[in-house]
Amino acid sequence: MTDTTVVWNDALLGYDMGEHPLNPVRVELTMALAGELGVLDRPGVRLQAPKPADEAALLRVHTLEYLDAIRHATTGTHDHGLNTPDNPVFPHMHDASALVAGASLAAAEAVWRGETTRAVSISGGLHHAMPDRASGFCVYNDPAVAIARLLDLGAERIGYVDVDVHHGDGVQEIFYDDPRVMTISLHETPLALFPGTGYPAETGGPGAEGTAINVALPPGTGDAGWLRAFHAIVPSALRTFRPQVLVTQCGADGHRLDPLADLRLTVDGQRATYLALRDLAEELCGGRWVALGGGGYALVEAVPRAWTHLLAVVTGEPLDPALPIPQSWRALAADRCPDRRSADLMTDGVDPVYHPWTPGFDAPDAIDRSILATRRAVFPLLGLDPKDPRD
Repeated sequence: MTDTTVVWNDALLGYDMGEHPLNPVRVELTMALAGELGVLDRPGVRLQAPKPADEAALLRVHTLEYLDAIRHATTGTHDHGLNTPDNPVFPHMHDASALVAGASLAAAEAVWRGETTRAVSISGGLHHAMPDRASGFCVYNDPAVAIARLLDLGAERIGYVDVDVHHGDGVQEIFYDDPRVMTISLHETPLALFPGTGYPAETGGPGAEGTAINVALPPGTGDAGWLRAFHAIVPSALRTFRPQVLVTQCGADGHRLDPLADLRLTVDGQRATYLALRDLAEELCGGRWVALGGGGYALVEAVPRAWTHLLAVVTGEPLDPALPIPQSWRALAADRCPDRRSADLMTDGVDPVYHPWTPGFDAPDAIDRSILATRRAVFPLLGLDPKDPRD
């Protein structure tokens, strides 16, 4: 058994919507930076080429009508969410989308079957796709495809944690009535940001109450507030649920330089989040962790650094935040994105400390109010006390 499987080859760059915010260069530069820093050459790391998800796997979460629409879509197609500014039709769309789904599927299978302890698919994390429509740059919902395969292989409890700046609405929708899947999403408030869902009151359907958890954070939330919210909600909920495997969507678009959102995280805060997710996988799941990418639109400035930290955490020792970025990688980034400037170091120069949550009823700030709203909505359903910071 290997320690970590990284599912990757250059064919995954074919998920390319053209002149569009979701540029595959973010994935190319991530894998190049991780390679330059030796992360992919560590002992116990196996690189695995993906295969496309087949129709049966896609039909576990999508309708046949939708699959047929994707296969035959043209620039004149205007149903199923296609040919909008968010979701343009692009060449070989079905093949490229099925390959991304297949990469996440392979990661999940390798972990569940005991071939590896952890697995990562940086190209994955397309969490907005719905059963019958494209949404939010996402054609096929690869996290849901992977989770469905885990269920089919015998998993009884799967924890899904989504730290993208946008609500993980597609995954929540697909498993909203399934008590075997707990979805937890930390995101910017739907009052300010797409997709307009992810309120604390969304707690799971009949028979699955308490298995959908949403932490809607105010614009401007930085590392300290984000980490306070994460630690006030996620560990207690997962410890109660006792997942057998942890699946995470690690969108990097909460970064303060991201052009499409309004949170203020640094790569240091994101790195701290990945370390917390690793620790929860170790504590609760015997280390079994499937890590996926997601959104991220600061293509040079933030995403490659954040996801290289993720790859380092998944594959073993975290990287020193003060590590210099190789000049060869900076030259590659300048060639691919000449209008953007890369950072010099793997850090934003921030120590992401936070103060643990306490009820703070006298003068709670907006972040504390968000935390308390989520705890009040869902903690009683889990048998936890929303006012007890020990829960």
